[in-house]
Amino acid sequence: MSKRTRRAAPAARAGAARPTVTVCRGCCCGTPKVPGLDHAAQLRDLRQAVGPAAAVRVTDCLDACERANVIVVQPSADGREAGGRPVWLGLVNDRDATADIAAWVESGGPGVTEPPGILDLYTFSPSRRVRAELHDE
Repeated sequence: MSKRTRRAAPAARAGAARPTVTVCRGCCCGTPKVPGLDHAAQLRDLRQAVGPAAAVRVTDCLDACERANVIVVQPSADGREAGGRPVWLGLVNDRDATADIAAWVESGGPGVTEPPGILDLYTFSPSRRVRAELHDE
């Protein structure tokens, strides 16, 4: 094992110690194309609600525009080890849905705790190409 490999492995593991919530803010998500939602408040509320329990990141278009606003919840290392996989949620366009996602992530997220049943209404499977672009396959 080279020094380069040894240095990279702990950093990758440390970053996965908690779930990651990826919020799309591309061409449709987070824009006036989705009316009736304060997009900045949605992101702020999500960050405040999950606190240190998860990393919240914003990304450009996830190429699921027909389901704007899209949020992807990726499991922690423990969650992945327990069988958790990334969960794609679309049409997250109200405060209650955002609060449900935050509560689930705060309690452990995919592989650690079951999501609230209401989130089944938002769950979808993106194309294989889109999943690969997010490096989740």
